[in-house]
Amino acid sequence: MQNKQYADEVRERWGVTEAYKESERRTANYSQSDWDALYDGMDAIMAGFAELKADGASPDSEQSRRQVEKLRQFITDNMYTCADEILAGLGQMYVADERFTKNIDKHSEGTAEYIGECINSYCG
Repeated sequence: MQNKQYADEVRERWGVTEAYKESERRTANYSQSDWDALYDGMDAIMAGFAELKADGASPDSEQSRRQVEKLRQFITDNMYTCADEILAGLGQMYVADERFTKNIDKHSEGTAEYIGECINSYCG
């Protein structure tokens, strides 16, 4: 099962971190509808980045910064406290891990790279 594979990978890579432990605690009782809402919410945020990219918003624009903050707040509200260091790592992972890139780029090719640039600008 693919989700189990990813869960095992996440646990192996980040299982000892406080963010992972917080996420485990906070999501332990999520129902399938909670998970569906989480995935839909994250997908909508990624689509928002694709729209900004299509509109020509630079990664350091105010609109892009607000979208990064929306991403950070969504993660913090639903999974774990998303500090700058974690956010910067996510931006790198969206580009470096082809699974993330492929999923994000379904909105528009290059969206994952654009998000990485937006996050990099935001985190400075």
